[in-house]
Amino acid sequence: MLYWLLYEQLYRHFTPFRVFRFITFRTAFASLTALFLCLVLGPWLIGKLRQFQIGQHIREEGPRSHQKKAGTPTMGGVLIVISIVLPTLLWANLANPYVWLAVFGIVAFGAIGFWDDYSKVRKKRNLGITGKRKFGAQCVVALVIGLFLLVLRSRGEYSTAMNVPFFKSFRPSLVLDGLLGNPVTYIFAFSFFFLFIAFIIVGSTNAVNLTDGLDGLAIGLMIIAGGAMTVLTYTSGHAEWAKYLDLVRLPGAGELTVFCGAMTGASIGFLWYNAHPAEIFMGDVGSLALGGSMGVVAVLIKQEVLLAFIGGVYVIEALSVILQVASFRLRGKRIFKMAPLHHHFEALGWTESKIIVRFWIAGLVMALFALTTLKLR
Repeated sequence: MLYWLLYEQLYRHFTPFRVFRFITFRTAFASLTALFLCLVLGPWLIGKLRQFQIGQHIREEGPRSHQKKAGTPTMGGVLIVISIVLPTLLWANLANPYVWLAVFGIVAFGAIGFWDDYSKVRKKRNLGITGKRKFGAQCVVALVIGLFLLVLRSRGEYSTAMNVPFFKSFRPSLVLDGLLGNPVTYIFAFSFFFLFIAFIIVGSTNAVNLTDGLDGLAIGLMIIAGGAMTVLTYTSGHAEWAKYLDLVRLPGAGELTVFCGAMTGASIGFLWYNAHPAEIFMGDVGSLALGGSMGVVAVLIKQEVLLAFIGGVYVIEALSVILQVASFRLRGKRIFKMAPLHHHFEALGWTESKIIVRFWIAGLVMALFALTTLKLR
C-alpha cells in the first residue's frame, strides 16, 4: 500500500520517495512495524484474553512441572498473524502474486489453528478438533497453493525446477513434463508436484506445532529461521546474486523478503511476552500459521530441501514424535522418555531455560550451515 502510494504515485513529484523502491529499505521498515505492533498490542491482548478466560489447558500426560502454566492466556498467535500481515500489506508491492500467496498461507493456516484453539477453550481441555480434520484442512490449503503455483507456471512466473544443495547443475523438475502429451497420463505428470508441495507445507506447519511446548522455544527458533529465509528470498529474487550463486532465479520472489522481514520482526516482538516464564502462549493459531508460512515461502523460492536445515530443530522434534510412535506400535517400547524431544530432556532433569537456549544454539548452527551451502555448490 505504502509502496504504491509513496513510490508509484508520488515518486515523480518528490524524488526522495525513490528509496521506497528498494526491497532492503522496505524490509527493514516492515520488520520494525511488525515489532512495534507486537510490543504495543501485546499487553492489550493479554488483558483481553484474561478477561474472557481464554487460558491454556495442560495435558495430564505431559511433564508435571507444566501444570503450573495452566490458565496462561493462549491464542496469542492472533497477534503474530496480524503483526505479519499488516506490515506486509503496508510495505510490499501488492501487485506481486508471491506476496498474496504468502499472505493466504499464513491466514489460512492461522484460521485452522484458531479453529483448533477455540475448540480447546470451548471444551475446557487440551483436545481440539480431531487430527484427521486438522490434517485434512492443512492438505486442502496446500493443494490450493499448489494450484495457484501451476497457474503462475503457465504464465512463466514460476519454475517447478528445484534447487538442490551442493549441486549446481542438478535441478530436478517436480512436474513430469514427459507425460504432458498424453491426456491419459496428464494427471500423473502433476501428481508428484502436489504430493511434494503438500508434504513440505503440511510437514512444516506440524513440525513447528510440535516444537511449541516450552516458553519461547518455537518463537525463538522462528526468529532464526525467519532471518535465514529473509536472506534466501532476497538472493533468489536478485538477478546478480542468483546468477553468482547459480540459483533458480524467480524475479517476483524478491518481494517475499518484506514478508520474511515482517515475520522475523513479529517473532522478536512476541518473544518479549513469550519468554520464560511466558505471559502468553501462541497456541495453534500461531504455530500452524508460522510453520505453514515458512513452508510456503520455501516452496515459492525453490528451497524446499534447504528448509530441512533452516528449520533443523523443528524437523528433529517432529522426527522424535514419529520415531516414538512407530517404535511403541511396532516394538511396544519407547525410544525417548517422552516426545517431542524437548520433553525427553525435561525428563532427564534439564531445566526449561537450559533446553530452550541450547535448542536455539542448535537452530542457529543449522541455519548458518544452510546459508553456507549456497556457496558450497
